[in-house]
Amino acid sequence: MFSKSSKSQRPVLPASATGARKTPFSLIGGDVSITGDLMASADLHIDGAVRGDIVCAALVQGPDSCVIGHVTASSARLAGLVDGSITAEELTVESSARITGDVTYKRISIEAGSRIDGRLTHRDGEEAAAPAAELKLIAGDSAA
Repeated sequence: MFSKSSKSQRPVLPASATGARKTPFSLIGGDVSITGDLMASADLHIDGAVRGDIVCAALVQGPDSCVIGHVTASSARLAGLVDGSITAEELTVESSARITGDVTYKRISIEAGSRIDGRLTHRDGEEAAAPAAELKLIAGDSAA
């Protein structure tokens, strides 16, 4: 009646069960607070609090989030508080954003109502490619 099978069953991972592929971004929820630097080769969505530097491919920051540290990304959409410098090729500053620090960008969009206390510096060519070079190093590509 109750017999043990000699075959061991392997657990099914959620991704293989649904056929889903690897998640294209990482999410830091509103109830999460991180102290330390973050490096991600993928996109990053932050709704919580980060006290440390962030380097990622693309950053999306929620309106209730807080980043205290330097941000380096190929593209960034900021809606919360950032206390630190920002380097991005493409930057969107939403109306709820509050930035204290210098901003270096290649392309920028600033919505009415946002606040930036710092110096804005436009970069062209190779100078703006610095975030991409840092991202290649994070991803393990030594030919930067």
